[in-house]
Amino acid sequence: MKNGICYIVGAGENYGLEFERGKDDLVIAADAGLNYLEEKKIVPDLIVGDFDTLQYVPRGKNVLKLPAEKDDTDMSIAIKEGIRAGYGNFHIYCGTGGRIDHTIANLQMLSYLSEHGKQGLLFDKDCVFTAITDREIVFEKIDSGYISIFSCSDRSVGVYLRRLKYELHDATLTNSFPLGVSNEFNGTESSIAVKNGTLLISFPRGAERKIRWNN
Repeated sequence: MKNGICYIVGAGENYGLEFERGKDDLVIAADAGLNYLEEKKIVPDLIVGDFDTLQYVPRGKNVLKLPAEKDDTDMSIAIKEGIRAGYGNFHIYCGTGGRIDHTIANLQMLSYLSEHGKQGLLFDKDCVFTAITDREIVFEKIDSGYISIFSCSDRSVGVYLRRLKYELHDATLTNSFPLGVSNEFNGTESSIAVKNGTLLISFPRGAERKIRWNN
């Protein structure tokens, strides 16, 4: 697995492309995400899409033209291309806002990444989403802010929320009741773990720099 980050820029609302590409990183434009990258003068390594939003087909050997009628979204295929290229760490921008169905689809792709042993972050305006499967995520000291935890699985068993305002010990969360919504950081190192299942987690933008992933 490659050490770099796979950055994917979609065609949703642009809340800021706060990244600088490193030498080992891969940048993928999903459809009209190309416009956002061009505005930042970032040249993508790969351009993926059916280009219904971009409204023209870019030229170049790095363009993957997709059919308009397909089972996957442009973002989904962009993520799978990143996996195919050997990446395990994904940062997704411009994947929220706009059509709510596309936002939900991109949240589902976080689960897909997690369930395939990868790490994904989806950047929204004020928060970041990620997902964990059968593992633990640790946040270094964060003074304040909301953090919410939802079960993507029918049942997520053995859930531990430690050193948050509201703790859970060996709990079970389901995908039909939002028990984990609106928890809070309280100025100490905190952690979320699940023994069996996939959890979707949202937290303030900026807190992603204070994450440690444990198996």
